[in-house]
Amino acid sequence: MTAQPQDRKVRLSWSVSGHARRLLTLALAGLAVAVITQRPAFAAAAAPAVVLLTAWRRDRPERIGVSLRPTALRVFENEHAAIDATISGTGDFSVDLLLRPAEAVETPGRAGLPAASAAGDGATTEATLPFLVRRWGRRSPGHAEVILRDRWRLLDGRATVPLPLIDCYPAPAVQDSRIVLSRLLNWLGEHSSRAYGAGTDFNGVRDFVPGDPQRRINWPATTRRGRLQLNMFAAERTQNVVIVADATSDVGETGATSLDLALRGAAGTARAYLAARDRVGFISYASNGAWIAPGTGTRQFYRIMNVMLAEAGAGGRGDELDRLPKAALPAGALIVVFSPLLSLRLIGALRDLRERGFSVLIVDVLNAEPSGGSDHLAGMTRRIWRMEQQAIRFSLRELGIPLAHWDGKQTLDEPLAPYTRKVMVGSP
Repeated sequence: MTAQPQDRKVRLSWSVSGHARRLLTLALAGLAVAVITQRPAFAAAAAPAVVLLTAWRRDRPERIGVSLRPTALRVFENEHAAIDATISGTGDFSVDLLLRPAEAVETPGRAGLPAASAAGDGATTEATLPFLVRRWGRRSPGHAEVILRDRWRLLDGRATVPLPLIDCYPAPAVQDSRIVLSRLLNWLGEHSSRAYGAGTDFNGVRDFVPGDPQRRINWPATTRRGRLQLNMFAAERTQNVVIVADATSDVGETGATSLDLALRGAAGTARAYLAARDRVGFISYASNGAWIAPGTGTRQFYRIMNVMLAEAGAGGRGDELDRLPKAALPAGALIVVFSPLLSLRLIGALRDLRERGFSVLIVDVLNAEPSGGSDHLAGMTRRIWRMEQQAIRFSLRELGIPLAHWDGKQTLDEPLAPYTRKVMVGSP
């Protein structure tokens, strides 16, 4: 997805360049030494500097046209992007374009160097400013600084232009395997069900009935039993999956906080199940509790990412919901929750879901502990906190809610392996 260019007129701020100041210093020093020592040779040495200073230009542009266009309005973390810039109205002045990156934004080369891909025809200059966003969020990559210089580099005309906003989505975690419920929807999908149908997974043989397709006759079984046998296949069905991302807590190291892991894990799970043609919904458990009903396709994935980015990046950290929205939870859905389990109201809502018969799986993304001193009281406080966390997780397991811990470094397939290798019993 590309953006329309942002055209604007920018006023230049002109000043004497450092090169001109050095020339002026050299000229004055040479003239001063020549007067003091009464030796004209020093004045002759300062003559080239004086000649260059006489080339001072007065016909300099006051405004220039700047057009900025991002190559993409939405990117993922650690994904390369660029800003295509066009500078017009510069005359015969040389143009340098610099990118001053914002927080969590990096440039491929050293900051402050001119754009390597700049090219001009005298009055118009085109350049590309590459950058890399390290952390999710709706942010500007920084500022573009335009510098005009005359032929002898005596004047500097500078202008700073803010770059347009882009959406940086959380990088989806890697997940190839999927959890399959025992009860699936009667819609075409990619999961083998217990019912017979036109699938690809072999599910036994039965006696041939007139009208059955002859290409499915199992000749080895027919030879053994003495009567025609027909191959049976498992019907391929789909399922509803609702992903819950807990945005009420953001603890841990920057770049690997519980919120970072929750969003990346939710994005990876959504992509994995949508790739299997499942119906995927999303709930952002925050102060507003935004949600999206289950849907399919690439468009649904980006709808989920937009809601995820808007709610998690809003800064609200309230856990005001005692129950998850009923309209977002279709009957028989698999509920996958990414949470550090620090919100007591969310824990109560998950218990309520389980008591109502939903199949719930929690991915624990807590990888930090309370900070404090090293004295005996601080150590005792951390021990009590650990015991409380262990008690919460034990009570959830006692209710039949499986928990898997994810550290954000490994793939999601590793902690979820005990649940993806077998069919998970779904709710009736």
